[in-house]
Amino acid sequence: MRNFISEDNIEQAILEKLKADPFNYDILICNANPSKRDDLNDGTGRSSKKECVLPGIMLHSLKCINPTISEDKIKEIVKTLRQDYTGTDIIDTNYKIYRQIRNNIKITVRKNGKEDFDFVKLIDFENPENNTFTVVSQMWIQGKVYYRRPDILIFVNGMPLMFIELKNSIVKIEEAYNKNLKDYIRDIPNLFAFNQICVLSNGLETKLGAFNATYDYFFEWLKVDSEKEILDREAIYSSETIKDSSVRYFVDGLLNKDRLIDYLENFILFENQRIKIIAKNHQYLGVNNLMESVENRKELNGKLGVFWHTQGSGKSYSMVMFARKVKRKVAGNFSFLIITDREDLDTQIHKNFVRTEVIGPKEECQPKDSKQLREFLTSNKAFIFTLIHKFRYDK
Repeated sequence: MRNFISEDNIEQAILEKLKADPFNYDILICNANPSKRDDLNDGTGRSSKKECVLPGIMLHSLKCINPTISEDKIKEIVKTLRQDYTGTDIIDTNYKIYRQIRNNIKITVRKNGKEDFDFVKLIDFENPENNTFTVVSQMWIQGKVYYRRPDILIFVNGMPLMFIELKNSIVKIEEAYNKNLKDYIRDIPNLFAFNQICVLSNGLETKLGAFNATYDYFFEWLKVDSEKEILDREAIYSSETIKDSSVRYFVDGLLNKDRLIDYLENFILFENQRIKIIAKNHQYLGVNNLMESVENRKELNGKLGVFWHTQGSGKSYSMVMFARKVKRKVAGNFSFLIITDREDLDTQIHKNFVRTEVIGPKEECQPKDSKQLREFLTSNKAFIFTLIHKFRYDK
């Protein structure tokens, strides 16, 4: 029989860990009593229980990370973000809000008496410590019909970006997906307008996924710092204490402020603006190992190493995440050459780059023959997709 770890044990362990060094999150514990579900004095600062953001924290945080933007403009943005998104297509809304989080919000301003534009950051990606990280436990949310109370929500600058649903250790975590997450999406869709990561855990097993993914796309996060870490799954799955359980690996591996901000910025994709793809453990570690090689490329004489994948492990998406992060985070005018040995692979990988909006659908980047490939390679093209046989010369 599996060892018993209660939901409350798991919740308290997560709260205690995130409150302490090196995480140092702010902790807010709401009243879980159903008789208090209408009470607005729960510490969240909301004006309605339908609201899912922390408005006071959001206003303060956005003012801090946008010191050159007037307070009136910041208040306008906070007012917009506080709206109830329940009546919208939540998948579409989630895509639009993620683009605002990653690319900032463009606003109109007046400079020197003339109309101009500026950008408001929702997250400071360059300085993670400038952001406000808040863990909220047992926050009541009013839905279309029912009230719901997620176990733990993690907010960055007042935005609920991570949802955590807990079960005791003798309950399969698939129940947390079928009986909790799916119900919450139906009953309080407003919460998922901002959501980037969903976490399901019974202590012994912990899985992550996008809110609109099917359960089979949820995955474990069991390596913290290196792909070379040796896992003892049997010990993890039979852990007698929460300190040795899968929760520890997830918290240590992803919830450090620097790592979470990096993940939010560089490891979330949308395919055709509808299918949300978030990086798995091996993709996150592998891409960041490769990024380290890029940053040290002079010392490595340009040899970045091999990124080895097994079949079905998401190699084309790893390529997309790597290329996108290099373009965003490393100074330089890089060109990416993607070589395959079959036309179907060439087409598939090119489509993945187009569908995730890394390249435009009309961008000419697939040479039709060897001559055009040589022309592309002497140009400044950001991306070139080719079959290996196009490197040959005609006789």
